[in-house]
Amino acid sequence: MTMLSSLVRFGRRQLHTIVSREIIKPSSPTPSHLKTHNLSLHDQLAPDAYVPLVIFYPNYSNIDLDSRLKLLDMKKSLSQTLTQYYPFAGRVAKKTPSFVDCNDDGIEFLEAQNDKPMTDFIRNMQHEDLDQLFPNGQLWKKLNHTFEDFEKDKASLLAVQVNQFACGGIAVAVSLHHKIADGSSLCHFFNDWAIMTRLRSWEQEYVVSPINPYFLSVKGTNLNYQGISLDKSRDNCVTRSFVFPGTKLNDLKLKVMAMTADSEQPIINPTRLEVLNWLLYRCALRTGSFKPTGFAQVTNIRNKMIEPLPKTTIGNLYILPAFSTTDDPNDITPNFFVSQFKKLKRDVQGIKDIKSEFENLQTMSPESLIEEEQSKTDDYYTSTSLCTYPLYGIDFGWGKPIKASVAGAMIINNFVAVDACNGGGIEVFVSLGKQDMPFFQKDPELLSFCESI
Repeated sequence: MTMLSSLVRFGRRQLHTIVSREIIKPSSPTPSHLKTHNLSLHDQLAPDAYVPLVIFYPNYSNIDLDSRLKLLDMKKSLSQTLTQYYPFAGRVAKKTPSFVDCNDDGIEFLEAQNDKPMTDFIRNMQHEDLDQLFPNGQLWKKLNHTFEDFEKDKASLLAVQVNQFACGGIAVAVSLHHKIADGSSLCHFFNDWAIMTRLRSWEQEYVVSPINPYFLSVKGTNLNYQGISLDKSRDNCVTRSFVFPGTKLNDLKLKVMAMTADSEQPIINPTRLEVLNWLLYRCALRTGSFKPTGFAQVTNIRNKMIEPLPKTTIGNLYILPAFSTTDDPNDITPNFFVSQFKKLKRDVQGIKDIKSEFENLQTMSPESLIEEEQSKTDDYYTSTSLCTYPLYGIDFGWGKPIKASVAGAMIINNFVAVDACNGGGIEVFVSLGKQDMPFFQKDPELLSFCESI
């Protein structure tokens, strides 16, 4: 069935058309001993929402290189990739899932066409314009299916939409349900799928998979909980992008070091994210309408523990360490903020291994555990970084991308950072209340380090 959506922008009606949708299943059946994938306590606490990531690839040749052949390679390689990522092609068993039924039911794959050149779309877009690139509105939201479909196990845990622009460029958008994996997992899946597609385009025949995702085997437990809610104040939330060039980040580092040079504990050689999060938090507090209780940093624990996990470990393997602050932005000095930020990282590195982390969670009552995690999401400013992931190295065989972006209206008072496409800069997607964003965008201190808005 062909569906049509449109958006009035750029002085005329922009057409974005869904031209096809189908189900892609694993190329080989999942072995019987892998049919049940238990969700860890981290998974069960994760939001009942989809994590959306889109990557843009221009038509480097400026000609149409048989788009149908590209799509065919993508579908075949996706089928092969799902054989390794078998839980992604399964279904959660009930509304408050504790396991995935790895039944090979497959994932949704949509094709869409946009009548604008990609460069025009990127140059003129607002953040909300990215939403149409994703399947079924699956952007930080609960599943966009009827409750009856969910109960019948029809919910696809992963969905893909390949968007072709008038110039021949392609935007590949993927939404992955947070219950089975986090942002790190999504980045690894995206890259592995690209590797398989690139190999297919060279070989044109079946290739032996070089990818090897690692799924933890965990004991079956059930919190009887749907997961952290991201719904608070979502209707009042707006997301905007801010680019901080590498040279400006170096200037910010110098400013922070100069501000603390005469203190008892001067800050020496801070990281980009330490000083950038200080700036963002300080400027956000100056908007004045929201009284936060603190700052929380979403932290990938795979390589932080004393006994690290493989970086390709798939699942929700992050924690949300936090610290309390004053409500007065003038008190958020770089000494205080950066020292607290560094302490969060040291505390995470004190975790022995993943077994001890799970055991520690089990010592808390489900009610107190859920209440603590939900309060951080609702009342703290939160920050996530994807800067360590080589998103601009994800190559399907058509060349490197020109832009990688998260999408959708995220939770209020939230920062998500990704590497900018060149120059050592960082792009941050900032989500604030609609009444706060205009003040944030005009903050002179922010603008002195920001390339453009």
